[in-house]
Amino acid sequence: MSRPRLAVAFDVATREAAIKAATELQGQADIAKVGLELFVSAGPALVEDLVSSGWAVFLDLKLHDIPATVSGAVRAAGRLGVELLTIHTSGGRKMIEAAAAARGDTGPKLLGVTVLTSLDGKQIEEVGWDGDAARCVARLARLAREAGCDGVVSSPHEVAAIKAAEGTDFLVVSPGIRPAGTGADDQARVATAADAVLAGADVLVVGRPIMNAPEPAAVAAALREEMEEAYARRS
Repeated sequence: MSRPRLAVAFDVATREAAIKAATELQGQADIAKVGLELFVSAGPALVEDLVSSGWAVFLDLKLHDIPATVSGAVRAAGRLGVELLTIHTSGGRKMIEAAAAARGDTGPKLLGVTVLTSLDGKQIEEVGWDGDAARCVARLARLAREAGCDGVVSSPHEVAAIKAAEGTDFLVVSPGIRPAGTGADDQARVATAADAVLAGADVLVVGRPIMNAPEPAAVAAALREEMEEAYARRS
């Protein structure tokens, strides 16, 4: 069992805010997650700067398009030096297989997005998916592994089942992590860092509880300590 890693979601709107966060949090987190808003605002140059400064970068663009378009985007992400890249498993087998082929042996690890942690049972039904969150996640995780993904993104609630079904070496990245006693914001399926680690999550993604804190580094350090204690219990 590898030691779980902490990814901080740099959910900010400007390059300046991202560089400030990267400076404050260096050494307190393992991975910088760059999502859609920041990537659209600051572009590939920011990703390259984070990589060159020593950060492992998780480029969370949730690619979902025809296979040829996704393939090109995966190759471009590989040239930026990112470690992790998300694609939507709902894009289908051919899209995932094309992404895996484009990634090759040296590109980023591909993570299939299963069911967004902001979706509850009612919303899952509204988009036309058959089954509750757990069933949908299990089905999409199986597709992701078969088609060539290195892992999936899933709420902490589904981690143990994915690991049991797809193997312990299949990565599971869990957003929706909240310190005990804090609000869920717009997330529907959340858990504490300790619960996610005990379930077997490999990477925990934390955004607003760190980024909006008066002392982000202190919150990150506390979460890392909680993760270490849970890992020791799990081991």
